Amino acid sequence: MERGNFGSKIGIVLATAGSAVGLGNVWRFPYMAGENGGAAFIIIYVGCILLLGIPGMVGEFIVGRRAQRNAARAYDQLSGGRPWRYVGYLGILTSTIILGFYAVVAGWCLQYLYASLAGQVLGDADYASGYFAEFSSHPVKPVVWGMAFILLTHLVVVRGVRRGIERASKWLMPVLLVLLVVLVVASCSLPGAMRGVEFLFKPDFTKVTGTVVLEALGQAFFSLSLGTACLCTYASYFSRDTRLLPSAGQIAVLDTLIAILSGLMIFPAAFSVGVSPDSGLSLIFITLPNVFQQAFAAVPAVGYVVSIMFYALLVFAALTSTISMHEIGTAFFTEEYQLPRRRSAWVITVVASLLCVLCAWSVGAFSGLQLMGLSLMDFCDLLTADVMLPLGSMLTCLFVGWYIPRDVVYDEFTNGGRTLQRFFAVFLFAVRYVCPVCIALVFLHQLGVI
Repeated sequence: MERGNFGSKIGIVLATAGSAVGLGNVWRFPYMAGENGGAAFIIIYVGCILLLGIPGMVGEFIVGRRAQRNAARAYDQLSGGRPWRYVGYLGILTSTIILGFYAVVAGWCLQYLYASLAGQVLGDADYASGYFAEFSSHPVKPVVWGMAFILLTHLVVVRGVRRGIERASKWLMPVLLVLLVVLVVASCSLPGAMRGVEFLFKPDFTKVTGTVVLEALGQAFFSLSLGTACLCTYASYFSRDTRLLPSAGQIAVLDTLIAILSGLMIFPAAFSVGVSPDSGLSLIFITLPNVFQQAFAAVPAVGYVVSIMFYALLVFAALTSTISMHEIGTAFFTEEYQLPRRRSAWVITVVASLLCVLCAWSVGAFSGLQLMGLSLMDFCDLLTADVMLPLGSMLTCLFVGWYIPRDVVYDEFTNGGRTLQRFFAVFLFAVRYVCPVCIALVFLHQLGVI
């Protein structure tokens, strides 16, 4: 069966960066930066991207491109059938679980885009809070919107790598960036907006602690989709001429740029109206509708347009991530069971939709759907973010650094000895020693051990 592949360098960068850019860039990174030292946190975060993120990305790229197979087959092929193949299975399972509960929040964004178009979400804080509570607790509406988002993702993935994923990424990512820049300009032009800029960028090294460093390390780790098998899967569609290290650097720069621009979009507007941004999803669905209402009260039409653009931005950001998570499982069923791509995509769509329904109910109409005292959605989030992602990424680093023959790693990293030879020793040291230790620290921190 002939495999798909990316048709251009820009397609590789935009599609892979799209897998990393998601809702966490829009609200989690800005909040963490503002609360943990502003520019000091950003400096630490960038250092973590260089220290952990880029070597980790290149490691997953090497596995995927060398094998030119789906994640499970890639680890199996490079390990000679040894137990390392289960690292690939872990990534596929992780991405499918994430797709299921992530689609719930993505569905909320899609519904809020529709509500913004209808002029239903702008109002004071009490109205915004009541609107979200009523919608999220409804037994049908969140389910319908979440499944609609999965189907939207399905329509892209089923068209294949070049006609579906690459083409969608070439459209979605530029539109996302344009929307973000327009919203940043609108936000920073408000009276008193500079207080929000200062909140984000003024260094406050008194807030920097060991915990803050680990938080920055964890944010870098999760922001780049390490451990989901996404990077390995996408790299299997890379051409042999693709330079892995520069591609990883470009993806990391784009991902970080979008995270920082998101802070410039949110904080100036919030501080302009005297609202202290909350963490978590309440920032997106409760705080910001009130911010839009107050900030543009003099010209309601502008507030209406800004609200639409913001939720369109969230939908596009979520879609670039769900496409990659869906593709991981689709590629697996297509290659391992020789199923047509369309049927493989439906397997993942059905499984993710069932999980989406249960997760949506667990935080709404049927709150008794719990595991270990947590709603099913929170449990899935905890399981993947705190256990499965760090474990998968650490095992990949150990696999690339210690198990795959050194000459194979060298051949992939340098494109057959044609480029970047002087950086190979640094990369190998990072992936053998630095990355596993850093990931272990994040892992233990997430579990509350340190």
